[in-house]
Amino acid sequence: MNSKWTDAEIAIVEEMACLYTVKQIAYRLKRRGYTRSTSAIQKKLRFLGYSARPILDNYNCCEIARVLQLNSATVWSWVKKGWIRTTRRSGRYHQIKSKDLKRFLQNPPQRIKNRIAAIDKEKIEYLVGKLA
Repeated sequence: MNSKWTDAEIAIVEEMACLYTVKQIAYRLKRRGYTRSTSAIQKKLRFLGYSARPILDNYNCCEIARVLQLNSATVWSWVKKGWIRTTRRSGRYHQIKSKDLKRFLQNPPQRIKNRIAAIDKEKIEYLVGKLA
């Protein structure tokens, strides 16, 4: 049975998307009185632009762009240029490992060094921890 997602459910999923795995989100939804399968949560996360990452140190372009307050096309262009390494999850979904993002942010290409330097350090630390 396909029941429509409520605004409250969507708000909970968005709040937990960057912190918990799909299974953990399902458990927390259930504790709050909502019943959703892990596959339904996965589909909703993808629809909302989040990755349904099984481990928490993987990101997609949209997540990185949102946290760093950049356009997702900018992050995607960095991936296409080979500046950030990714692994392809399926079809068009790419995962960026935290260590690869950290490597990129520590040593960006010369022509975007100033742009990277202007990014708030707290946001970078949220994604990858302290830069050396």
